[in-house]
Amino acid sequence: MITAPDRTPLTREFFDRPVLEVAPDLLGRVLVRSTPDGPIELRLTEVEAYDGPNDPGSHAYRGRTARNDVMFGPPGHVYVYFTYGMWHCMNLVCGPEGVPCGVLLRAGEVTEGAELARKRRLSARNDKELAKGPARLATALDVDRTLDGADACAPDATPLTLLAGTAVRPDQVRSGPRTGVAGAGGVHPWRYWIANDPTVSPYRAHTPRRPRT
Repeated sequence: MITAPDRTPLTREFFDRPVLEVAPDLLGRVLVRSTPDGPIELRLTEVEAYDGPNDPGSHAYRGRTARNDVMFGPPGHVYVYFTYGMWHCMNLVCGPEGVPCGVLLRAGEVTEGAELARKRRLSARNDKELAKGPARLATALDVDRTLDGADACAPDATPLTLLAGTAVRPDQVRSGPRTGVAGAGGVHPWRYWIANDPTVSPYRAHTPRRPRT
């Protein structure tokens, strides 16, 4: 008998823990994105942890800025950043307020509202590719900087909510180096994914940018 995913919203206490506990525990959880055209639901299959001041790969490693301000706030909020002048990426703030840690949502399976996600991800060859990668995930869910700071644990209507979903067994969780992270931050095995899930993005090591000529 297949058990239906748990629709209980995750509480702020869930996120008010060390980031290396929260990150793997997010696998199998369901992210609900409310849009004017209807909801899109996504089962998280791949994430990356960023440990703030202890992590050279973190946006908050060198301190607080206007860009990363949300990371220093209460847990359970959404941190959205713009990268390479083209893409948005979405994170969930973790740990106690003032300690800037977060989890990058790297990939997931769209379980509801796929027709809405397809309209935003016209280049996807199939539904497994709709949210296969952090920029694709944000695009499929219509996430941009207007959602930076959104409270995913608010008790009232919110554009983003996390549900308990279906727990992933420890033997199904894999970990390894984070994708594209340079230097000392690239050695941490802080990327977590569900083994053999077709929506997980491929690993890519950091490649230094070539100077323009």
